[in-house]
Amino acid sequence: MKTERAEPALLRRINERRIFEAIQRSGPASRATLARLSGLTPPTVSKVIDSLLTRGLVEEFDQPRPPLGRPHKLITMATTSAAVLGVVIDAGACCVTETGLDGRVTEDKTLRFPTPDTYEKLLDEVEARCRMLLSRTAAAAHGVGVSVPGLISERLNQVVFCPNLHLLDHRNPAQDLEQRLGIECLLMHELQALCLAERMYGGARGLDNFAMLDVTQGLGLGVVVGGVILAGHSGMAGEIGHITADPTGIRCGCGNRGCLETMATDAALVRMMRERLNKPLSFAAAASLLEGREADFQTEILAVAEYLAIAIAAVINTFNPTTVFVHGKLLVEKQERFDLVLARVRERTLEPLLAECTIVATRSSKRQGAIAGIMHWLTEGRTPGLGRRR
Repeated sequence: MKTERAEPALLRRINERRIFEAIQRSGPASRATLARLSGLTPPTVSKVIDSLLTRGLVEEFDQPRPPLGRPHKLITMATTSAAVLGVVIDAGACCVTETGLDGRVTEDKTLRFPTPDTYEKLLDEVEARCRMLLSRTAAAAHGVGVSVPGLISERLNQVVFCPNLHLLDHRNPAQDLEQRLGIECLLMHELQALCLAERMYGGARGLDNFAMLDVTQGLGLGVVVGGVILAGHSGMAGEIGHITADPTGIRCGCGNRGCLETMATDAALVRMMRERLNKPLSFAAAASLLEGREADFQTEILAVAEYLAIAIAAVINTFNPTTVFVHGKLLVEKQERFDLVLARVRERTLEPLLAECTIVATRSSKRQGAIAGIMHWLTEGRTPGLGRRR
């Protein structure tokens, strides 16, 4: 009897997911259009939409009068009646953003702050900003996505080790935040969240085989194969940044020496520039300095580009993705610097594999990653889809 009751519930969620996907692909659409796009029958579509309207996950509005025929009501993802929050916790800085279920993030609904030096202060700061954003909207909050770096054990349901932000070690900020806010909160590794964001809002729409590299603070890897995120035995796959590249190199946050992330990231470039100048240098100051005096730091840029190329080549040679998305600032957003990286990737990668792969900068952000994480849970997380493969 339990199986019989579960099957309709699962079928309902699968149908909901198909309707959500159709709206995300096409934007606002009539019930007739959604039936055509989803492949569901008109009665099934109406039943699903009525359920989603009741739960506040979609909204219905009158279509502007068309040139011919009668106007139709259009269905769209809820933006005025429903809200989700995205929390990005990172070394150096954090942010909290609020948006509707369309996933559109804006600066006016984003609050940023420096990462505190203790876990309790971090929770206090995040909670305060969540409450501030929720106080500004009349929409019902449906969930909070919490994106973090480090190793997240699905078995233990916590961050077991965070090399660049040790205050998260053995913690679950989503679980603790949920107790404070009384809203469902989902913990996600930032690379898995970025994979979801790129698939929902960026250049990975329709792609079932791609890789994502984050080269900002650490060097993390997310891989999607056959539409499924590779997670490993306990959900901790993808720590490519802690492959030893130089056994005598500098000490990494993980305690080892010469990890790839100490030489192949934006943070590595800032550190090298700081050493060249022999004075403190923030990330923002380094970015500004590169804009005006890039030629003065060519040695450092070339060194980091070389190691980043090694990382990208390793991903392509190992996983054979159709696309590698690279998320970064100093090395990626300036095309001339990214071209230096790509030139060295061509030297390091097996030619047949490189011929089948495109390397591009991400279109999405970590803010969108946190939003995509909770949206995935709300709309697809309990049904087959872009889940996790062990």
